[in-house]
Parts: sequence; structure tokens; C-alpha cells
Amino acid sequence: MLSKRKLLLFICLCADLPVFAEEAPFSTNVSLVSNYLYRGISQTGGKPAVQGGFDYTHSSGFYVGAWGSNISWLSDTYAASAIANAGVAKAGANNAGLELDTYLGFKNSFATDFNYDVGFLRYNYPGTYPATFAPSAARANTDEVYGLIGWKWISLKYSYSLGNTFGVADARGTDYIDLSANYPIADTGITLGAHYGKQDYKGQYAGSGSTALSYDDYRFSVNKDFSGYVVGLTYSKTNATAAYTVLSNDLGKGVVVASVSRTF
Repeated sequence: MLSKRKLLLFICLCADLPVFAEEAPFSTNVSLVSNYLYRGISQTGGKPAVQGGFDYTHSSGFYVGAWGSNISWLSDTYAASAIANAGVAKAGANNAGLELDTYLGFKNSFATDFNYDVGFLRYNYPGTYPATFAPSAARANTDEVYGLIGWKWISLKYSYSLGNTFGVADARGTDYIDLSANYPIADTGITLGAHYGKQDYKGQYAGSGSTALSYDDYRFSVNKDFSGYVVGLTYSKTNATAAYTVLSNDLGKGVVVASVSRTF
């Protein structure tokens, strides 16, 4: 009797179909974090988030995927804007509690210890954006292209916005530089991480002085793998201005974040 693997191979040959490895090129990931930080800025007002996604990766290096998380920054901004404008919101979005990212790209390695990654990322923020918004207001949906070069456990990534950026209109050219190191300690399951990032907004609504939207962020982390469950602690801090204080909550302040994640 043919084994399942041999039977699959026989069927593929007869039908002139491509033969795939026994392990499918799909993966899923789930995580729970005590505070969802993105580029050092809390997306949940300091509260926990449940996150997850899935990816398809081809043997050539091409990949495509989607990832989502609960958020509150858009609805919090909406509420703060309404308070500041006599009940008429001019920023943010109502009923906006989800971030859904979609992306595709190509990554591979070369010269043994080097790797690269180039791609496109779309941040989607479904919600209600009232018609009462000022002309300068924009939907938060954002398109970015990115490129990364890495060597062993160090990487440098550059992201470039193609238009409106996280609700800031006419901000094409806004960019983010991400220098990261993740060093695995052999035979321990422990990985030590460090990161520096620089968010640089462009356009007339980028702000200046105490309302500037550009900032730097720093992060240090330690993760431990427990049989596939990765538990982590991260300290993050930014020099973001008062522009990132919403409903009296400083979204870029120094915080410690706990997390647990699993990839299948």
C-alpha cells in the first residue's frame, strides 16, 4: 500500500501539478500584550490588546499576509477633538476599534549572514469618519513601502509613506528609520533586544514646537521561549511632544509592556 506522501507525489505527477513540501507554507500567530505600542506610541491608551495574523511564504521569498489588533487611539482622538471643539469632532473616528494591516513583499538571504526584505504595507482603520471634519483632517488609512537590510541579528529598516499618514493629511514622504538588534543567547531560549527609531513627519500639518509630530523612540526587551510560547518584557520610551497626549494620557511615555505570543 502506498504511503500518504507517496500517494500525493503520484497524484501530482499524473496531474502535472507542482509538488509541495509536506509542511504547508502558511503560518498563523496570536499574541496578548498589556499595551499595544507601535513605534513607541500606545495604540490602546495604555490598555491590553489581543492580536493575530496569518502569512503565506513562498520558497522564492515572496510573502503576503494580514495582521490585526484592537485599538482605541482613533476613538480617543475623536472624543478629545469633540471636547476641544464644543461637541463637534474634527479629528479621529467614531466606532473605530480595529487596525487591520495587509502586506506583501519579498525577502531572502545572501552572502551567508546577510538578508533583505522589501515590501508594501497597508494600514486599514475601518470606522465612521463624520462629515463635520475640518478640511485638514484625513482618514487614518496609510500606505507605506519599506526596505530592510540585515546582518545576523542586526537590521536597519526604512519605511516611506505614500500619502496621508495616520490621519495627517498631505504627509507624503513621512518616513521611519528602525535600527534593531535581537541577540539570541545560545541554548537558553532567551533573546535580548534593543531598538532605536526615528519618526519624521512631512507636510504642513506635521506641526512644530510643542505640537510637532516627529519624535524618536527607544526600546529594550527580553524574550523567553517556553516550548513555542514566547513570553516577553519590554521597556519603551519616546520624546514625543504633547501632540501625542490624548484625554490627558501621554501615549509616548516610558512604559513596561508584558506579552505572550505563539506562532503555528
